[in-house]
Amino acid sequence: MIPEITLTTPALLFPAISLLLVAYTNRFNALSSRIRSMSASYKVTPDKILMEQMKSLRHRANIIRNMQGFGVGSLFLCVLCMFALFGGFILLAKIVFALSLIMMMVSLGYSLYEVLVSVQALNLELNELETKD
Repeated sequence: MIPEITLTTPALLFPAISLLLVAYTNRFNALSSRIRSMSASYKVTPDKILMEQMKSLRHRANIIRNMQGFGVGSLFLCVLCMFALFGGFILLAKIVFALSLIMMMVSLGYSLYEVLVSVQALNLELNELETKD
């Protein structure tokens, strides 16, 4: 038995998706600022360790791009679901809403992965500081 879906069902995701996209954008802005800073440092004094850190930041930027892409896709499908409901296409709306939820789960999975990569990079940096003492 497939549960009933109304116009308010996809609308419930709007605040959550919006907050996630703001958080993702903040992470992206912080990361891009860090990349610009490291790039300027590298131009002044090329360093192999700095280059490796920038490669890690590139990887994280790609992960954040995917997070944002799936988050925006989820929001887009929520809106499409609402249009399907307006048009009376209930089965299509249910399918689209299910796809929206899947895209949100993928986005959250990327978010968790980015946090893990970020913590790993921080641990490497902390280990480097500990070995200097």
